[in-house]
Amino acid sequence: MTATVIPDPTTLHPLAGHDRVVLLRPLVTDPRIEVGEYTYFDDPDGATRFEERNVLYAYGPERLVIGKYCAIATGTRFLMAGAAHPTIGVSTFPFTMFGGSWTEQTLDIVTGLPSRGDTVVGNDVWFGFGATVLPGVRIGDGAIIAAGAMVTTDVEPYTIVGGNPARPIRHRFDDADIERLLRAAWWDWPVELVTEHLRAIMSGTPADIEAIADANGLLAS
Repeated sequence: MTATVIPDPTTLHPLAGHDRVVLLRPLVTDPRIEVGEYTYFDDPDGATRFEERNVLYAYGPERLVIGKYCAIATGTRFLMAGAAHPTIGVSTFPFTMFGGSWTEQTLDIVTGLPSRGDTVVGNDVWFGFGATVLPGVRIGDGAIIAAGAMVTTDVEPYTIVGGNPARPIRHRFDDADIERLLRAAWWDWPVELVTEHLRAIMSGTPADIEAIADANGLLAS
């Protein structure tokens, strides 16, 4: 009988010989970025520079929260709240950032601007090549963000979105099945149980996943 071997979620490069793939949880050091286990980022040109090159304008306290088992393709960028310019007056030029009297005279304007808040990504979300997520967006579990999408508003669970600005293309499942999957929340199962039921997770039905969660006392009420 073959021994069960489970990938180590603390390994920076989970694929031997392929440094273009990194697990983000052991990579990130910024306390404002939170990433769940097994979420990975793929980039042939510096995957380990994710915080520097793919999380942009993170000048404020807003957080980027990404769930478990997400797949993030090359060129995906998260624009944080620091990207915003004031629009309450005549000019949108960011005088404040240049220091001196400009900062002294205008700092209160910038600090008083409303924030769109944290950017929150659910679990099992797939980001296609070159997707961009704007500040404060919330993306639900199981969503798919098409290549090149510009995500400006919240995305519901298990919804495929694409375009600029991104619009819903279709739901991956009907409402009843989405409810089953959200209650089952397979990404929160012990990794041993996930490993045992990989084939069902990859090729089964929402009813299959619901049944496994129920049999193991993991189905939310």
